[in-house]
Amino acid sequence: QVQLVESGGGLVQPGGSLGLSCRASGIIFRFNSMGWYRQAPGKQREMVARIINGGSTNYADSVKGRFTISIEVTKNTGYLQMNSLKPEDTAVYYCNYIIDGINYWGQGTQVTVSS
Repeated sequence: QVQLVESGGGLVQPGGSLGLSCRASGIIFRFNSMGWYRQAPGKQREMVARIINGGSTNYADSVKGRFTISIEVTKNTGYLQMNSLKPEDTAVYYCNYIIDGINYWGQGTQVTVSS
């Protein structure tokens, strides 16, 4: 059983930066992909960024050029660096791993962008 623990959310002003981390309790070297999703109040959960085992990445159009996803397999940890944050980035952010075809989700961390 893989458990994910997220950290790094908080309150930031528009234009600021935040980094999120997602640490897995188990060994993730055989992961298929790792991603970050977000859900704002009254909206559906949406994919923000995803990295495939092997290194290829894809991003939602709304975050391209501002967010960067990465993973350190030796540390069982994935990251999302968020720069030039906007109020519309406000949401609960969830990390997701697909390992051997099974989806695992973190508990979510709140990111609020406001002045």
